[in-house]
Amino acid sequence: MSDISELMARRERLLGPNVSTFYRDPVHIVRGEGVWLWDADGRKYLDCYNNVPHVGHCHLKVVEAIARQAAILNTHTRYLHEGILDYIEALTAKFDDSLTSAIMVCSGSEANDVALRMAQAATGNTGFISTDMTYHGNTALVTQLSTRKPPIGGYLPNLRHVPAPDSVRPLGGKPGADFARAYTVEVEKAVASLDAAGHGVACLIICPFFANEGFPDLPKGFLDGAIAAVRRAGGVIIADEVQPGFGRIGSHWWGHERMGFVPEIVTLGKPMGNGHPVAAVVAGHDTLSAFRNAFGYFNTFGGNPVSCAAAMAVLQVIDDECLIENARDVGAYALERMRDLQTKHSVIGDVRGAGLFFGAEMVLDEAMTPATAYTERVVEGMKARGILLNRLGFEYATLKIRPPMVFSRENADLLIDTLDEVLTSIPVSA
Repeated sequence: MSDISELMARRERLLGPNVSTFYRDPVHIVRGEGVWLWDADGRKYLDCYNNVPHVGHCHLKVVEAIARQAAILNTHTRYLHEGILDYIEALTAKFDDSLTSAIMVCSGSEANDVALRMAQAATGNTGFISTDMTYHGNTALVTQLSTRKPPIGGYLPNLRHVPAPDSVRPLGGKPGADFARAYTVEVEKAVASLDAAGHGVACLIICPFFANEGFPDLPKGFLDGAIAAVRRAGGVIIADEVQPGFGRIGSHWWGHERMGFVPEIVTLGKPMGNGHPVAAVVAGHDTLSAFRNAFGYFNTFGGNPVSCAAAMAVLQVIDDECLIENARDVGAYALERMRDLQTKHSVIGDVRGAGLFFGAEMVLDEAMTPATAYTERVVEGMKARGILLNRLGFEYATLKIRPPMVFSRENADLLIDTLDEVLTSIPVSA
């Protein structure tokens, strides 16, 4: 029997206070396989949240690749080794021909930190633009990009935040061209402000799926005007693919492909090694060279042979098991069932997503007032019934469903049937 209170007390004593956990009563997870997790008491949970085990918890081919390479060699990249070169060749083959080179790191935070400095080195400008509800990691530089927890000492003078796109409450008052134009205007204002302050524009950094912003339903080309404004000012575009990348959206390998643009810099992380800590920054050779020449950057563990073996196995499994096609098929099925659920439960204000990244925004009324507290109760109710998911977006009122890529139609039925039960059992006014 797991003693959660004892574990939490040890955790606070050894890790410090306020280390985040999911759920009011945290889950003590001890084992995983595929889309399933088990707690210390033997209870089984359907994992509808984790994109870290991208090809499924403890996938045998990834485990074997890690063990095999660890039994031969693991060291840093100041020695020559084919593993990192073979992997980067395989990885960049999944991108546009302009994105040919990569720097290997250990986390998405590191990748975005490098990418921001790479943008400065490539452009000679110092200004950054990000959305106000984003999350790109937790280094001192990268934490500046979000307004959710203002940094000690305030924001950098060379940073501008623009309003996050929201397809339920769109800038400009309505979706479509007006919505896109309103977003472009906000980016143009940020560009002008940075130019006036003498910083210039180094980059606009975005998740092309706007995952943490609540993955709004945006048309292809929505970003065209904003991207053009940044490039006219001499800046580049950084696409943070940590959440939508590696085929999760079902239609493409990368979120920026779905949105119809090619960035100058791409960052990768979480799902890249199926839980092994590996990440990367992908760019054109000239862009990457500018960074290499401007900074004496070295990462001890980035690109080590074991990490590259894990990452290569993930690429191979995605292709061999047709997981992008699975994401497209199961995701479309799940969205259709979610929309059926919307006709039954008026608290569901919007259903949206792509591939195996989808969810529903909960609202209190026809004015689309976010049902924040209710959404939290739904998450807790799902957990109590053995389904793990979470929430994010505007006022944290959107259910976030992002399971491993081996998620099946049968898993989707269990998820949505259970969600139906929970919505029925929790009155909106409670």
